[in-house]
Amino acid sequence: MNDIDLLRVVDVEYIKDFTMRLEFSDGEIKTIDFLPLLKGKMYEPLKSRENFIQFGLTDWTLEWYNGVDFAPEYLYEVGI
Repeated sequence: MNDIDLLRVVDVEYIKDFTMRLEFSDGEIKTIDFLPLLKGKMYEPLKSRENFIQFGLTDWTLEWYNGVDFAPEYLYEVGI
């Protein structure tokens, strides 16, 4: 498998609160409520909406200001 075959997040749209719409490299679009996913010490700061909206799109997934990210495959599975 080469890099082209790996699942990636290619676009993101912030909707509201802790919800985003993500587009994946296979063309699927999924909506995700991140609040239930923010468990653990690293994710705790993101429970503040002010911190949560400080994200960017990397070459493969979303990454927040504090270096936290989620594997694209995980986001694909939890999205609806």
